[in-house]
Amino acid sequence: MAAAAEMVRGFAATARVARPAAAVAAPPQPRRAVAARVLRTSASEKVAADLSVAGTNGSLSALSNTDVSTDATSQAVDVSPRRKTKIVCTIGPSTNTREMIWKLAETGMNVARMNMSHGDHQSHQKVIDLVKEYNAENTDGNTIAIMLDTKGPEVRSGDLPEPIMLAEGQEFNFTIKRGVSTEDTVSVNYDDFISDVEAGDILLVDGGMMSLAVKLKTADTVKCVVVDGGELKSRRHLNVRGKSATLPSITEKDWEDIKFGVENGVDFYAVSFVKDAKVIHELKAYLKSANADIHVIPKIESADSIPNLQSIIAASDGAMVARGDLGAELPIEEVPLLQEEIIRTCRSMQKPVIVATNMLESMIDHPTPTRAEVSDIAIAVREAADAIMLSGETAHGKYPLKAVKVMHTVALRTESSLYDPAKAPSLVARPKALLNDDFCKSQLSKMFGSHATMMANTLRTPIIVFTRVGSMAVLLSHYRPSSTVYAFTNEVRVKQRLALYQGVVPILMEFSDDAEETFSRAITSLLDAKYMNEGDYVTLVQSGSQSIWREESTHHIQVRKVQC
Repeated sequence: MAAAAEMVRGFAATARVARPAAAVAAPPQPRRAVAARVLRTSASEKVAADLSVAGTNGSLSALSNTDVSTDATSQAVDVSPRRKTKIVCTIGPSTNTREMIWKLAETGMNVARMNMSHGDHQSHQKVIDLVKEYNAENTDGNTIAIMLDTKGPEVRSGDLPEPIMLAEGQEFNFTIKRGVSTEDTVSVNYDDFISDVEAGDILLVDGGMMSLAVKLKTADTVKCVVVDGGELKSRRHLNVRGKSATLPSITEKDWEDIKFGVENGVDFYAVSFVKDAKVIHELKAYLKSANADIHVIPKIESADSIPNLQSIIAASDGAMVARGDLGAELPIEEVPLLQEEIIRTCRSMQKPVIVATNMLESMIDHPTPTRAEVSDIAIAVREAADAIMLSGETAHGKYPLKAVKVMHTVALRTESSLYDPAKAPSLVARPKALLNDDFCKSQLSKMFGSHATMMANTLRTPIIVFTRVGSMAVLLSHYRPSSTVYAFTNEVRVKQRLALYQGVVPILMEFSDDAEETFSRAITSLLDAKYMNEGDYVTLVQSGSQSIWREESTHHIQVRKVQC
């Protein structure tokens, strides 16, 4: 590990060389030393690099220990592996009890999703209350965020007294007349269905489980021929391949559900069938008027959303790759490419992205997954998704806990092959120039996050960050450090939101005016929770224009050995 010590020296030296000639004077020193009593170290045990930006003149300085021994870095050890990719679980009849929510959380759930297409406000209120109860009882970093998923403008077939078997070549009709249910005709819930469909269109039932070719239409009926048959049940979802329904993205029911979410302080909205950024701006304006701090995650599942992908994600707080309807409205071979593009777009904007739909579909009825499903999870992890989602597997499946366990195990194993700097150097953040013509504080933060990640990866240490608004924790997550980011915050809403971000463990803790005391509390809590052991090395990070212990904008890294 001698090379690691050289890297630290080089990092500090680079910062000194980059300092403008006009700013030769050292900036004001911090009011309090950023240190913790629990981190007792000698000069031969400590590696520290300190970048400070004075709020008045933007001058740079760098400090490093003059006696950085190879002994300090040679003792750096791997921390216990911890899954970085987050798991979203849909709560339903199989899991909506106190016992099951606790077990899901212990098995690996990070976000509890409520699908507003099913259930009522009373049943969802019960889930919200249980998740909040769990969070109140568990303060060691295992935080469960709450996501409300709107139903959206779904087009569905009507109720049937019993399922209808559709055979290939059979003629079958859909009508906008309500309550129709015969052997060859069933109603739909959407009056403009006739206008949206043309002869030659392919109609998909249940995301493609069955398909029908449109032959002709009348004033109230669409006449089809079955291409791929199957069992048609009540209230099946209908899509027209390559087209989106002209319904509004947020329906009247959705607005009622959104108001319900505001009343209960949920953490995220997953908005169905978003076609453009306009609906995101509309929802955010409403949330601002309601003084609601809730992040908006659009579900990319509409053919119309793809041309507007950049503007939708730019207006939002992340995105969900909803592959079910996306694969129904677009050629299915396009879905893997779109998934990669959506993930790449979100990462470029430093926003979380969730991969959803059919990840362990077979485990709704079977205790083990298919090999293809395991590969699907691994691909999403390798593409650096923040989270992967379970739907029917945990909502109404027979093996919800086993499904979460499989997802956890596959993600953890895949990550172990990704975040080794020796095996995957491309994932280690590379240093960037300290100054350029467009230099500003936000760019310094990005550079700082890159260097902090590089240092933590090389020394194989976890990162501890203190944050009031979560911005530095989000930035560090974006750079995908090989170890865990422990984000300490004194804001409940920030803690809840950070539960979605890859590799971040949010922990609620009151900050003291004394940095030393706050650091001591943080280290003690991590030791008590067995997240680390005495003798481990940690990278301590303080950064941001709204610094916690300093009046000026500050960027500060310390790598230290934990000693009681």
